[in-house]
Amino acid sequence: MSITNEDKTEMLALYRTMVRIREFEETAAKLFLDGKLVGFLHLYSGEEAIAAGVCSCLNDDDYITSTHRGHGHCIAKGADVNRMMAELYGKADGYSKGKGGSMHIADISKGIIGANGIVGAGIPIAVGAAYAQKYRGGDSVTVAFFGDGASNRGTFHESLNMAAALNLPVVFVCENNQFAMSTPFTYHSKNKTISQRADAYNITGCRVDGNDPIAVRDAASAAIEKARNGGGPTLIECLTWRHHGHFIGDSAPYKDPDDEKTWRKKDPIPTFEKRLIKEKLASAQDLKNVRDDAKAEIEASVRFAEQSPYPEVSVMYEDLNY
Repeated sequence: MSITNEDKTEMLALYRTMVRIREFEETAAKLFLDGKLVGFLHLYSGEEAIAAGVCSCLNDDDYITSTHRGHGHCIAKGADVNRMMAELYGKADGYSKGKGGSMHIADISKGIIGANGIVGAGIPIAVGAAYAQKYRGGDSVTVAFFGDGASNRGTFHESLNMAAALNLPVVFVCENNQFAMSTPFTYHSKNKTISQRADAYNITGCRVDGNDPIAVRDAASAAIEKARNGGGPTLIECLTWRHHGHFIGDSAPYKDPDDEKTWRKKDPIPTFEKRLIKEKLASAQDLKNVRDDAKAEIEASVRFAEQSPYPEVSVMYEDLNY
């Protein structure tokens, strides 16, 4: 099969999204350790292929719901990294005017309904959004991102049941990074896979390599197309590994060193780089250009955040529902 310019463009776009996410996350980690950021910080490093692969299949009028580990989803769906970084700094130009922080980034104009600090809380929100989409007509869909720990919560099961019963245009994407905080998946679940839980609700379920952006994209593309055409929900389980602890202050002593070494060899970014070069979809210089651009973009976002003012005390009670 011949390689077209369209193939090259698509593959570089996937790579660019992953690199931008990684650069944002590692920069945020350094800023936090340098004392420039406060609050909690849950990093997405190592899981970039999932956000990149799924969001590459979505349109502007499609929705996503995210998690406490949501920076990657937001970037992949088109969020402004300047406003994201300003939010991490607690500045007025942030997405939540500096009052929400890392776990509460949203941009309705981009279809980002919002990250959520409560485990599993985004899943029923996605079902509600998908219900609204079906009610209004059209072919837009919603994707719910969540982790393996969230798959044990009642919100997960209630949401899958309702989505199945109403045949809603929603795709459930479980990012199985092997740990619910510090508890291994093999300990907190009797199921061999999370994807098999789809059988209980008579919907499609599949399991893919979450470190392969093409495998993720292909699975997501099929599920999203199915939802657009009235075929109802799908549960996709993406196997991956988070590079950091649950949050930036967690040294992750519960991780087996051999497992860590094995999974680090599967790092989605260098693995994809080798594949792109081998298949002549990009040159080493092409990839360096992408990395340089991402570095410059995130450095600029830091400058933007540092120059942004803090919110005034007078706005403390604005934007609240009570």
